[in-house]
Amino acid sequence: MKVLNVHQRLLYAQPGQVGALIDALASPSDLLWRGNAWPRMAFDRPLGVGATGGHGPIRYTVIDYTPGQSIRFGFTAPRGFDGWHGLDILDATAAHCVLEHRVDMTLHGAARLSWPLVYRPLHDALIEDGLAAAQAALGNTPRVVPWSPWVRLLRRLMTHRPRPQLRWPKEPANAR
Repeated sequence: MKVLNVHQRLLYAQPGQVGALIDALASPSDLLWRGNAWPRMAFDRPLGVGATGGHGPIRYTVIDYTPGQSIRFGFTAPRGFDGWHGLDILDATAAHCVLEHRVDMTLHGAARLSWPLVYRPLHDALIEDGLAAAQAALGNTPRVVPWSPWVRLLRRLMTHRPRPQLRWPKEPANAR
């Protein structure tokens, strides 16, 4: 079963600022993958091609990395995830760009059920939270996508102390 899952967010910031968010993944200064509500991203070495790690039960290896522009991770677990996920900066101008997260994979075996029932809803919520975190880190008004009841239930079943979804202070309507 083929999966193409794409999330994008328009960010009002210079591409270099957005690239710095990608470059800080899994570091102490990571503002994109904050780890407050989700398992932290971690690698066996500094971010670069060949680094292995992941977050929670999702494991991967960095297979392509252009600092300040893009990163691609090849899945190594769970079993049945054959493909990659990554972040890219698209449609860049001096004043804004699009940050895209893309999953491109083929599912095999039990993953054909676990992806749509468990992993996809959690993945979608995590990525939307990350894109809102990017907006907040860049001084944009974050567009928070509320977790569905299914995501809240899955999180409750999977963790002993599920943490609530992060909230950001409300900003004036005229703020970006």
